Amino acid sequence: MESGSIPVGDLSGGVDVQATLESGQSFRWHREDGRMYEADGPSGGSAWYATAVGGHTGGDPEVVRVRQRDGLLEWEATTDADRLLVERLRLDDDLPAIFDAIPDDELLSAATDAYRGLRVVNDPFFPCLVSFICSAQMRVERIHEMQAALAREFGETVVFDGETYHGFPTPERLARAGEDELRALGLGYRAPYVQRSAELVASGEATADDVRGLDYEDAREAMQAFVGVGDKVADCVLMFSLGYLEAVPLDTWIRTAIGEYYPHCERGSYAETSDAIRAEFGGEYAGYAQTYVFHYLRNRA
Repeated sequence: MESGSIPVGDLSGGVDVQATLESGQSFRWHREDGRMYEADGPSGGSAWYATAVGGHTGGDPEVVRVRQRDGLLEWEATTDADRLLVERLRLDDDLPAIFDAIPDDELLSAATDAYRGLRVVNDPFFPCLVSFICSAQMRVERIHEMQAALAREFGETVVFDGETYHGFPTPERLARAGEDELRALGLGYRAPYVQRSAELVASGEATADDVRGLDYEDAREAMQAFVGVGDKVADCVLMFSLGYLEAVPLDTWIRTAIGEYYPHCERGSYAETSDAIRAEFGGEYAGYAQTYVFHYLRNRA
């Protein structure tokens, strides 16, 4: 076992691990006390969170456990986790500069004040893609359960500190899965979408490289080569995996925000409404604003 810590005070704007990992952006971490998503207004806790990383690429998974306590991000892992945590939790983002770029209106001020330290994640592409294909008409708790079930059924296992963890399955393994097998894990009508998108990635017919580096609107269009991916899912994967921090997925909570706070941004189509709310949220870091608003409104309900 390797272990270490990262001083929160060394991070520009700090971090709130609980808010980051329980805000519906990443579904491959689990809370080791079994209370994921239970808290009202989850923020500032000191629970351990764990994930198995790397299995989806065909290598042996590495396990990383992290908690926030006494001004430190403490970690235990099968590898040196400092760089991995910086990358996955975007710990090198300059939060004060990002907040300066986000408008200071009533809703955004309330959301950023409530969850200051929440960071947008940087997840691996294939697990992120599958997670958000599964997200249609689903609560975050159920999306998380689906990803855990896929990992248990089809992922590689690794034992760490006496516990068994499961890496996310490779595209090749999910491409071989039968639709009935996937439906049995609770994926429902999303099962063929996941299986077909896995085939596309496994064959190289459609990959993250086809999207990465494109201008934002071209990238959103390119994402829709994957089966089960429309505008909203595309925006989620662009933001939470490919670094398009201007993306604003129009989910239920953002549409609620538009209705209550920004009715002038409703333009009738996804593309035009997305453009309008992205400008309202400040443009370059509008995805950060979206993530804070999503977490704030979801936990206020």
